[in-house]
Amino acid sequence: MTQQLRLGIPAGSLQEATAELFRNAGFKITFANRSYYPTIDDPEIHCTLIRAQEMPRYVEAGSLDCGLTGHDWVLENEAEVTELAELVFSKVSRGPVRWVLAVPNDSPIMMVTDLNGKRIATELVGVTKRYLKEHGVSAQVEFSWGATEVKPPRFADAIVDVTETGSSLKANNLRIVAELMQSTTRFIANEKAYADPWKKQKMDDILLMLRGALAAEGMVGLKFNTLATNKDRVLAFLKKHPRTALNSPTLSPLADTAWLAMEIVIDEDIVRHIMPQLYAVGARGIVEYPISKIIL
Repeated sequence: MTQQLRLGIPAGSLQEATAELFRNAGFKITFANRSYYPTIDDPEIHCTLIRAQEMPRYVEAGSLDCGLTGHDWVLENEAEVTELAELVFSKVSRGPVRWVLAVPNDSPIMMVTDLNGKRIATELVGVTKRYLKEHGVSAQVEFSWGATEVKPPRFADAIVDVTETGSSLKANNLRIVAELMQSTTRFIANEKAYADPWKKQKMDDILLMLRGALAAEGMVGLKFNTLATNKDRVLAFLKKHPRTALNSPTLSPLADTAWLAMEIVIDEDIVRHIMPQLYAVGARGIVEYPISKIIL
């Protein structure tokens, strides 16, 4: 019987972003309607859709060998899991999310200490309570089942909610009083599972590919030819632009020994600036091509 790694895929807001990351890494994940068991084109992996909020508990208990969840939910659950990697991606952006304390624009609350005796609605109950305790504040923290932004002022004096852009808070006439924490997605593992040689190797291999896909985001390849006598001039130009290569350009001889082929990796957002300059220093036959993975 084929060994299998039990992998948790976060349901909800991170679901599609996670599937996209795995696709870029070379794994095809398919979601079926009403099924919590996505298919993946690797017989050694069994996927289960689990809410990110619950993922740390199930990984800690061993119901899953590993999974992707936010560092915020690891802290909220106080889960004893092994964090193997930080994978900086989210629903909207490729950056961390922020958990913030917010109140209505016309609220008299200006700082954390103004919350004594007040009601706070949040999904992140444990972290919020610990934060308030650190600041010497005694307040009533209530669990919110969603749509937290609409709770003030009728159902709560303040909220602790997650934001990426802040647009939802502004749309609901809320302002930020304080930031509790920033969080990114983590690849977590059950401690016992990661001690198993086969499962450890499988997790490490998956992580290598996921990191490669993230490293390739926003990067493209350029290849071009130049006269051998012009090599030093092109190399001198590239050295002035450190964003144009991972280490140094690849040089290859051509059938016509008077010419050389060069190849570089470059940030996609500066291609339109670099290509004319490369041409100006003698590059010819410049070709741009996409990159899906970079293994550093």
